Amino acid sequence: MAKQGQEPVQNLEGLTTAAKQAANTSATGKGLPPVHLWNPPFCGDLDMRIATDGTWYYMGTPIGRPALVRLFSTILKRENGKYFLVTPVEKVGIRVDDAPFLAVEMIKEPRDAGWGLRFRTNVDDWVECDRAHPLRFEASAEGGLTPYLHVRADLWAKVTRAIYYDLVDIGEERMVDGRQMFGVASAGAFFAMADAEEVRG
Repeated sequence: MAKQGQEPVQNLEGLTTAAKQAANTSATGKGLPPVHLWNPPFCGDLDMRIATDGTWYYMGTPIGRPALVRLFSTILKRENGKYFLVTPVEKVGIRVDDAPFLAVEMIKEPRDAGWGLRFRTNVDDWVECDRAHPLRFEASAEGGLTPYLHVRADLWAKVTRAIYYDLVDIGEERMVDGRQMFGVASAGAFFAMADAEEVRG
């Protein structure tokens, strides 16, 4: 239940209002709301889903307003493998088919040591791939690998297939724990994709 005096979120309009109020509590007014500091009561599940292609659905209908999707993404939180939209006064569960974000653009920029890779998500967040925001690679059902980029907290972005091929193109071999691995370097870190011999084969 919501706290006394607070109506639980029952519809998209109510959630939008709550999300806007939550966004206004961020320290700078421009940064992300401090959802990691909020532990409100759970108010049930909302019929909202993020599909594998990054589309947000409410009651089976795509949310066609990018600004609204962006707003909801700022109050997204993951706890114990489940996803929630969180405000200071309540928490509602949503479904995520794969990863909550998509990495849809990649820029390779020179750095003091090598280069850095920056990724833009489908909600227009820019994330630099580094030790704090690593890439991980998982076996894909279609064959090959699917990369994921750490965005923040326990939230990840699935890297699009086109960018995956770009990563392969700039990949290199390095020795990791005594094994020759094929992977990608960014911001002084190396993210292994696969055993180098497998890639050569």
